[in-house]
Amino acid sequence: MSERRYSFDVVVVGGGTAGIAAAIGAAKVGAKTLLIEKNPYFGGALTHSSVFTICGMYSMKDPLELVVGGVGGEVLEHVRNMGMSYGPYRNPSTKNVGIIVDPEAVKTVFDRMLIHNKVIPLLHCQVTNAIVSNGEIRAIECFDHSGFFTVESKAFVDASGEADLTAFAGGSIRAGKHESDFQIGSLVMRIGGVSHINNLERTYIYEAIKQAKIEGVNLTKEKGALIQMPGSNDILAIFADAQINGLDSFSITNAEMYTRDQAWKYINVFKKYVPGFENAYLVQTGPSIGIRETRHVIGEYTLTGEDVIEGRSHEDSVALGGWPVEIHAAPGKPVIYKQIRDLSYYQIPLRALKEKTTKNLWCSGRIISCDQTAFGSARVMGTAFATGHAAGIAASLYAQSGNVNYKSVQQHLIQQKALI
Repeated sequence: MSERRYSFDVVVVGGGTAGIAAAIGAAKVGAKTLLIEKNPYFGGALTHSSVFTICGMYSMKDPLELVVGGVGGEVLEHVRNMGMSYGPYRNPSTKNVGIIVDPEAVKTVFDRMLIHNKVIPLLHCQVTNAIVSNGEIRAIECFDHSGFFTVESKAFVDASGEADLTAFAGGSIRAGKHESDFQIGSLVMRIGGVSHINNLERTYIYEAIKQAKIEGVNLTKEKGALIQMPGSNDILAIFADAQINGLDSFSITNAEMYTRDQAWKYINVFKKYVPGFENAYLVQTGPSIGIRETRHVIGEYTLTGEDVIEGRSHEDSVALGGWPVEIHAAPGKPVIYKQIRDLSYYQIPLRALKEKTTKNLWCSGRIISCDQTAFGSARVMGTAFATGHAAGIAASLYAQSGNVNYKSVQQHLIQQKALI
């Protein structure tokens, strides 16, 4: 069998919201772009972990303040035109603003946008190694059911969520807060058969959980998110949490088996105690547990908690972050929130997307260079659209000239209707 070898201008590893935006952004600047994803569809946590609320497109300000445009805005416009989203929706409890989308619509929109922008999509593919020479990634090694193959490229974007590409390349990374102290994971439950959904009162849910715990039922936590799906009466419930190391298969396995068991306990409690849930049933969990945190890339600049909370500006800003700092520290514990000054936004510099030791590597999404506090805000999917878009354009410009000027990145972002 002859060796398989392919060549591109830009390769993006990871097909979540960050990777989608990176690939389309790069292609719009003229790069021959490959987007690699290990799953059978694109979307990352949005489609594979059933996290159907896109957070971070708006700040928390009232009236609403849009902070993400570009590829992310284009995606939502297409989903909205299909009638498969609603929002922006302000949570009555936290006052956070999100947009709820249908996962099947999102899968289709991503496919169509990649094809329209001439991105080469590659699903069912696992990256296994990086070949580095003179401070640049020259190629990556990949695996599918036919075996191993090599992909060469002039520039790369790590949008893997776990900084896999950066780790393979020997780049600068840290893991969690203290190499193992990660934010918890959550398994999303999709529940059908619920009547009078429009009158759903969360108080009934919370009281039901308290009563069940008094009776000896082991449940993770008493309060969680409840979200109605667009286009149906199904609801999403986020109650089943677990401590998890998303870099370790044994840890992921244990967490997913535990939270699936928790999901059945919650649905049985809801059926027993909550009005309107008498005929409820569990439509789906996951498929994958939602992993909030693993590795972080160390970039030319580290976005700090002070940058976020103070709403600081940067000369080389290429993205805006509007989601408050949201920290999920331990299963069953309340979420910790810290608001941005004036409930507005902060700027994310291009330097925080540039891995500091590898000339042709940019990062995007939840792995960008930031401290633990800033991470609590920058990790969300709306912001990932924005950082991915910028990283893709930077990689494309590098592929063309071997050099990147932040003003050129900003110019292309503005041309592509991004907000910086």
